[in-house]
Parts: sequence; C-alpha cells; structure tokens
Amino acid sequence: MNNGEGKGDGTKVVGAGRRPEWTQGIVNPPVWRASTILYDNVAQLRAAAGRDTHHRLFYGRRGTPTQWSLAEALTELEPGAEATFLYPSGVAAVSAALLSVLSPGDELLLADSVYDPTRSFATGFLTRFGVTTRYYDPMIGGGIADLIGDNTRAIFMESPGSLTFEVQDVPAIVAAAKAHDVTTIIDNTWATPLLFPVMALGVDLSILACTKYVVGHSDVMLGSVTAAPSHWAKLRDTSFALGQTASPDDAWLGSRGLRTMAVRLKHHGAVALEIARWLETRPEVAQVLHPALPSCPGHDRFVRDFKGSAGLFSFVLKGGTEASRAALIDGLELFGIGYSWGGFESLAIPIDPQRHRSATKWEAAGLAVRLQIGLEDSADLIADLAAGLDRFRATT
Repeated sequence: MNNGEGKGDGTKVVGAGRRPEWTQGIVNPPVWRASTILYDNVAQLRAAAGRDTHHRLFYGRRGTPTQWSLAEALTELEPGAEATFLYPSGVAAVSAALLSVLSPGDELLLADSVYDPTRSFATGFLTRFGVTTRYYDPMIGGGIADLIGDNTRAIFMESPGSLTFEVQDVPAIVAAAKAHDVTTIIDNTWATPLLFPVMALGVDLSILACTKYVVGHSDVMLGSVTAAPSHWAKLRDTSFALGQTASPDDAWLGSRGLRTMAVRLKHHGAVALEIARWLETRPEVAQVLHPALPSCPGHDRFVRDFKGSAGLFSFVLKGGTEASRAALIDGLELFGIGYSWGGFESLAIPIDPQRHRSATKWEAAGLAVRLQIGLEDSADLIADLAAGLDRFRATT
C-alpha cells in the first residue's frame, strides 16, 4: 500500500492502491472477474466463511483485488479514514450511507440544497422505512444545534450545494453533531478529497459519485463511501446485507481515471473560474454562482476550507423566458445537453432550483443555467457562450 502522507495530490493519485500483491508487477491492477471462488477442501471453505472477508477472496460479491485497489486508493486520499466501499452508482452510495446509520423512528437533517435524487430517497424510501426527514438552511452553520432533537441520528451535508452552490460551514456542523452524538454524512462529489479532505474535519461518512471526477470520461456509473473508523463496520455490514457491489470492470475504469484526476481537476477548476469571471462582466447575467467568487453564498467558508475549485457552477440570467433560455442552450456547439458532469466534455442544462426547496425559498432575478466545464480551451468555450448570450438577448 502506498503511503501518500505528505505527498502532493498528483503523486497520491498515481501511487494509491497499488499493492504489489494486487498489481503482480503490472502498472495497473488487472481486471479480476469472479463470482465463484474455489477452495482446496471443505475445512478451508468453512474457515473462509468465519473470518473477515475484507481484502480476502471469498465470493465475487465481496470483491477482488480490482475493487479493493480503487477502494484503498480512495481511502488513502482521506486522512483519518478507515476504509471505502464501492457501489454501482452515486445514488446507491448515498442510500447505503443513510441506511447504515438510520432506523425506523429516527430523524435525518438534510441540507435544503442537496442533489435531487438524495431528496427523493429521503422523501420516498426513508419515509416508508419510518424515518423522518427535516430540511435545513444550508447556510445555518453552528445554528444547526438548535434543530437537533432526541431522535436526530444523522446530518447530511452537500457543500457546495447542488445547483445553487451554497458553501456550508462543515466544521461548525460537525462540532454540533459530535456534541450530540449525531452522525455526519457529506456528499463531497464536487470537490473530491483533493480539494476538500472532509474526514480530517471529523466527518463520519464521505460520499463520492465516482461517475464524475474519479472516472472522468462519462462512461461508467460508480459510487463510493469512505468511512471513519467508528462507522466502517456498520457501513460494510449494511452494504453486504443490501447486496451492493461494483463490477470489477467499472472499478478498473475508476482506477484508471483516478490516476489523472489531479491534473484534470486543475484544468476544470482554472477554466471554470475564468469563464465564471467572464460571465460576471456580461450584461445578460444577473449573478454567477461559483464558490470561488465573493458573490457566492458561503464564499468565506470556501476560502477557509477548500484547497481549490472544480468545474461545475451556475449562473442566473437577467429575466428571460423558457424560449430565450432554450435558445441560449440549444445553439451551443461545444456544450452538450445532458445530466451528470465531471467528464472531459462541457455540458449545459437549464435548472429551476425553486422546485427542490423545502426549508428555504429560492428567489432570483431570472432563469438559471448550470455549466459543467470540461477540458476544452477556455477561449473556445467563451466564444460559444458569448454567441449563446447573444441569442438569449435577441429572443428575450
């Protein structure tokens, strides 16, 4: 196992999870596909069933060196973490993390700015499961202590928030949670541990939709949850009980993507910030929601806690109609129209945050657009957006 402590991000992602017994002299761990694992005799089979199967061949669903390598690499990126479990999607990772800490009668505090499928899981499955969800203002900070009740078992954060990019005061929320013995969970997909090492701040469970920056090529569904020592056993046992597993082929692609994640994030972040600052100068734009800009809610927390910014942000238009926003997006040549993000290609979608709010109210000067900035040259992307804003102005 590579010890990345004290090393730079690029060095960490290149060397992490590459144990010699897993690589066997090959640069990348090969794809170990398996369902059945064979034993020499009955005694060996029975002994295997009675021991810890973490990093031990037992049955295909428990993993092979291909999955273990990526899981261990992600663990190494989070100082203070115990281990990581892989899932077939980010939503599967969210679901397993929540189910590992919640029981019927419990209450979940959920940030009002979270990813919509997370909201759907809470309002749908968790409600049927007997768990109450209460939404909170993502800007609440340490004030969340006033919301923690006798049945509160977990606080779920996403920072920056999905669509609207509010930056939460994670250290203050973690401190309040620990004072009341409440589990903290965060969806850290936007920043990854390279830009926001949340477990060093005391977060108990850190979720990544590895589909995004870890994979980086828009061709794999993959998720992960990295756990603190106090929460690993429950996460592992819950995930095993749910039958969760990620295929070795997908894990291998995740490992391949991870090796270049540090350099890709630098490009994503630099170009996105350049474009965000340019958008601030455009007369058609009322507000740019990018955590690295002073105008974004929680910018001071971003400066304090984050090591850099990523490639996803939104902007609000001045007025506009559905037709004019569509004219802006539909005519873009370099921005695809589609969900997800984190790949090499740029994307643009219309967003309507007011549809996904319970504890807070979203009010803006006009309609909004979310951009995923890929690996294209900034000048080309700016020229494409400039033409789009011209179309917006002409049709408003």
